[in-house]
Amino acid sequence: MPYINEEGRKFLDPKLDEIYTHTPGELNYVVTSLVDAYINSHVEDPNYARYNEAIGVLECAKLELYRRLVAPYEDKKILENGDVFRYTVDTKERNEPQ
Repeated sequence: MPYINEEGRKFLDPKLDEIYTHTPGELNYVVTSLVDAYINSHVEDPNYARYNEAIGVLECAKLELYRRLVAPYEDKKILENGDVFRYTVDTKERNEPQ
C-alpha cells in the first residue's frame, strides 16, 4: 500500500525529490536499487520470504499504477473511439463493432 502516513511521507518525499529519471532504464535502475537495498538491509542472508515480499511490493505498485492511471485513460479512449468488447459487464448488452 503506497498510502503511508504523513510522518513517513515527510521523511521520504525530500529524498524522492532528489531523484529524477530521464529514461525507462534509469527508472528501472532506481527501482531495482531500492529493492536491492531493502532486501540486503533486513537480513544478512536474504531468503525466499524477503524476495517474495519485494516481488509483492513491485506487483502491488504495478497494479496501483494501472488502477489509478491506466484504467481511467483506457476508459476515456473507449468513449472516444468505441469499445472493442461486444459484451461488457457494465452495460450487460451487446456492443456492435464500429
